[in-house]
Amino acid sequence: MAAPPDEIESATGGKQREQSAARWQFAITMLCDVVLPAGLYYVLRAAGVSELLALLSSAAAPALSTGYSIVMRRRIDRVGVFVLTILVLVGLGSLLSDSPRLVLARGGWFTGLIALWILATLFTARPFTYWALKSLLPGKAEALEQFWHTEPTFRRVWRGLTVLWGCGLLVDAALRMIMAYTLPVDLVPALDGLLYLVTYLVLQVITHIILHRTGVLRMIFPRRAKAAESAEAAEAEETGTV
Repeated sequence: MAAPPDEIESATGGKQREQSAARWQFAITMLCDVVLPAGLYYVLRAAGVSELLALLSSAAAPALSTGYSIVMRRRIDRVGVFVLTILVLVGLGSLLSDSPRLVLARGGWFTGLIALWILATLFTARPFTYWALKSLLPGKAEALEQFWHTEPTFRRVWRGLTVLWGCGLLVDAALRMIMAYTLPVDLVPALDGLLYLVTYLVLQVITHIILHRTGVLRMIFPRRAKAAESAEAAEAEETGTV
């Protein structure tokens, strides 16, 4: 029995709202954690501020973003508390040691600790990437749980993707630490943001290739897969008749 048009429209609208919210969240994260810190650093340096003070001031953007998120949600966000704690500790350590490179290395510490946590979830009931998937697709939570219990390939893919993201972020962390302690200080903030984009895009592309080749993408979005197959069949038929 086909679903009523209003239900289909409601479901479509809900999906569009979820996608729009995800895009906005990503844009805000990029703005607060990548664009603003680098931009503020170079503005302060142009104004004659020292490397150390400019770096500490540029860290205010992600710190304020995290604090604002905790206040607005009115609950303690463990990740947010973790970020604020690292920022405070790095700031105090940098002031005591008078080392701007310690501030530059904070990105490597963040990424490395997150990577280790992601890999640690392999020893839990559900790995990190699977929980990330469920948070992105709340409307498919029941279907995803069914796939997890009944499809070995589904479980294997998400555990493999967790290894991919954990190891990929460890490489990213190592590169950030190398940059922080070997390159000129004024060059690192710009490269830091660029590395974030490169790492994210590379891991996303590999993830989508794996999901497509293993058939997991078709499992999650069967209607989309059928529509694509119908379009390909129609195109092939049209080409054959020309």
